[in-house]
Amino acid sequence: MIILGLTGGIGMGKSTTADVFREEGAVVWDADAAVHRLYAKGGEAVADIAKAFGEDVIVDGAVDRPRLAAVLGNDAAQFDRLNAIVHPLVLKDRMWALGTAKEKGVRLFIVDIPLLFETGADAYVDATVVASAPADLQRERVLARPGMTPERFEAIVARQMPDAEKRARADFIVETGEGLEPARQRVRQIVATVLDPSWKSARTGLFSDQ
Repeated sequence: MIILGLTGGIGMGKSTTADVFREEGAVVWDADAAVHRLYAKGGEAVADIAKAFGEDVIVDGAVDRPRLAAVLGNDAAQFDRLNAIVHPLVLKDRMWALGTAKEKGVRLFIVDIPLLFETGADAYVDATVVASAPADLQRERVLARPGMTPERFEAIVARQMPDAEKRARADFIVETGEGLEPARQRVRQIVATVLDPSWKSARTGLFSDQ
């Protein structure tokens, strides 16, 4: 099974790129979706987050993201506390999904992780894919989202690795600023490349068959 790590900054087209990989037959594990499961009523992270940040961030048994965001503010130490709770649980979810996919004989598995490089998760994939777009288009896309403000956008970007560094560390880049069809063609090229029996990963990977 080939494992690709997909990442990209906010507004860079990562989710759309993940959808295209699905269209091409890949199984995609989404880190954001895993966090939503952990925050939902009955989720594994709820009790620990309530203990760390107060019961006020819990509404109807689930973590209320806007309330949690208000508590976190831009305090790096608070984000570190949250990450210490959430990241091990997200890793557990990812490992279960990977193991299940391998048992089912899945050929191509995508781990969609916004902080792929920042968390060191790129050490456990066979290759990395970065979705990227020009900075002005990124800003335009994000500010068009409901409730987004320039200040919030800048705060989010400040917590993420710069796009230039992601691109420098990528094994493959999908340019999403040129439209959906060129991006789709690029994904198809990547899929064909990594599933070619002659392709060899430069990385150790987690379940590398190389």
